[in-house]
Amino acid sequence: MNTKKVNKLALGVIKLIAGIVVLILAFLIGRNLLNGLPHVSWHFLTTPSRSFTAGGGIGIQLFNSFYLLVLTLLISFPLSLGAGIYLAEYAPKNRVTETVRMAIEVLSSLPSVVSALCGPIQDGLFDHLRCDRLNIFQLTVIDA
Repeated sequence: MNTKKVNKLALGVIKLIAGIVVLILAFLIGRNLLNGLPHVSWHFLTTPSRSFTAGGGIGIQLFNSFYLLVLTLLISFPLSLGAGIYLAEYAPKNRVTETVRMAIEVLSSLPSVVSALCGPIQDGLFDHLRCDRLNIFQLTVIDA
């Protein structure tokens, strides 16, 4: 077989696998929505949860999620915008800025799930050194 036929065959297989994955995902999301939406009410969304009895809601958890989202946005957006403007307009071209640019590109392509999973590994590796500052740096800068 020539290269074009092999390429078309491989692309077709990849598209078929991607389509199957999308269908499975759509089925799971649809089934969960059909089974779960009848149980969602305004009372469930606004009342606080109960520890030992049934019938509690998720109001406090929703508020905390949105609060954390807004707080993170208020801190990270001006910081990242300022860093981007500084690197693009004012930073000298040297090894430090090139290293920072490379680190930004690597971290922008790294899913936050991966760094969240690496956090406990770092805790285990550096626990005997008491590197609390490293963990604080990771939680505030890298995971944000």
